[in-house]
Amino acid sequence: EVQLVESGGGLVQAGGSLRLSCAASGFPFGNYAIAWFRQAPGKEREGLSCISNSNGAAYYADSVKGRFTISSDSAKNTVYLQMDSLKPEDTADYYCAAADSDSYYFLLLAPAYDYWGQGTQVTVSS
Repeated sequence: EVQLVESGGGLVQAGGSLRLSCAASGFPFGNYAIAWFRQAPGKEREGLSCISNSNGAAYYADSVKGRFTISSDSAKNTVYLQMDSLKPEDTADYYCAAADSDSYYFLLLAPAYDYWGQGTQVTVSS
């Protein structure tokens, strides 16, 4: 059974940091790319960052470049999203997702991703 389980969300003040984790199981981790998306109330789902577990390439959306860092631990089948300098507009539900490394995963578009987690909530207070 494929599972992606996010953790690490919570409430933080503006300027603070959080680290999200995405624990993956049930598929060949090394053959997949893992991405982080978010969705705020009334807004479309937004791709933030992704990392290929086959070659380590990482990509970021302009909205988070320089503030968020994605990393992968293949020994733990876990991908992390370190979020620094958080802003109130970062408030959203955050999801991790997995796509085959041969796909257009790097475009950070939701249809390229086969598996999704249930999400974790991040709230940034001003």
